[in-house]
Amino acid sequence: HDIAYHEKAPGQLFCNDRAHRIVDLLKAECKAGGVTIKTGCTVKKIERKEAFIVQTDSATYTAAALVIATGGLSYPGVGATGFGYEIAAQFGLAVTPCRPALVPLTYQPADVKRYGSLSGISIIAAAAAGSTSFTDAILFTHKGLSGPAILQLSSYWTPGAPITLDLLPHLRLNEAILKWKSERPNAALKTLLREHLPERLAHCFLDLHGQNRPVRQFTERDAVALARIFHQWQIQPGGTEGYGKAEVTRGGIDTRELSSKTFESRKVPGLYFIGEVLDVTGWLGGFNFQWAWTSGHCAGLFV
Repeated sequence: HDIAYHEKAPGQLFCNDRAHRIVDLLKAECKAGGVTIKTGCTVKKIERKEAFIVQTDSATYTAAALVIATGGLSYPGVGATGFGYEIAAQFGLAVTPCRPALVPLTYQPADVKRYGSLSGISIIAAAAAGSTSFTDAILFTHKGLSGPAILQLSSYWTPGAPITLDLLPHLRLNEAILKWKSERPNAALKTLLREHLPERLAHCFLDLHGQNRPVRQFTERDAVALARIFHQWQIQPGGTEGYGKAEVTRGGIDTRELSSKTFESRKVPGLYFIGEVLDVTGWLGGFNFQWAWTSGHCAGLFV
């Protein structure tokens, strides 16, 4: 299909063009395979007797096999619902609790006042939750934190727990301050930090901690304390921006309920579940798309 793409990091593939090129590809493959796509109808009921009976508001369909590929809860604005989980529960399959993933994190009210003015600033930082860390771009928004490092981290973040950010991952600030003290003693720290951080960001953190003074006034202990502010900024998110902004859903149908080869239910012969409706969450970069296509291919070999 000759779709141009680029590799941002090892294994992370992105289209050069808009996502509709992928949609067009899938529609073309369906047409070539003789697939009939029915739209503008709603599934009202699914039963299993001698075969599966799917009742919609416009017709009834009967089939020996049924594949549930309804996705997760992300992007409800385009029709995402928990329908797939309801079908799984109907047939007795376990469903792991769901929550938004690959999603921006929001500030608590007090932090909106502290950091809301930083909206629009983007830097490379290391973001950590527990033992998991990602170094990539972070974006300050008027609501909280976003960008690739934050989206990745959101899949590992436990609500109510803090995250830690190193805003200067490529600089040892305490050593830099002592060097500046020797070489440029009369310079204000905010002036020197402009060489490594956006001015608004540096000013905000220095002002919040009362550290905006000439570097000659910093002792070695002061330098270590200030470095901790920038290298170990700990903040407790208030939550996430929810399914409306989440790229994927964490949680879903327990994979132990299915054959790892065919994706057929172990309890209900002929019933298959694929893609994001399952409790599988990938990283940014096309991994979740690949999971959907790969699981669909595997199920398709056995339907």
